Amino acid sequence: MSAHQALTQLVPIAAQEFDKNKVTPGVLGFIVFAVMALAVWMLMKSMNRHMGKVNFEEAPEPATAQTAPKGAE
Repeated sequence: MSAHQALTQLVPIAAQEFDKNKVTPGVLGFIVFAVMALAVWMLMKSMNRHMGKVNFEEAPEPATAQTAPKGAE
């Protein structure tokens, strides 16, 4: 039996059990949510790893107004 025939036989069964007052996301909704959560977790882990590799050196502070530059006297 092909997949198409199996699905056409299951559709009437699903239509009989459908309750318009009780609609939930079901297993498919949970699987989609779990996959999205896993993807976000993996992206955060990758971002933290890449941010750890960044070598950032601050620029030196500019001379303050109290210190006169050389040769200004």
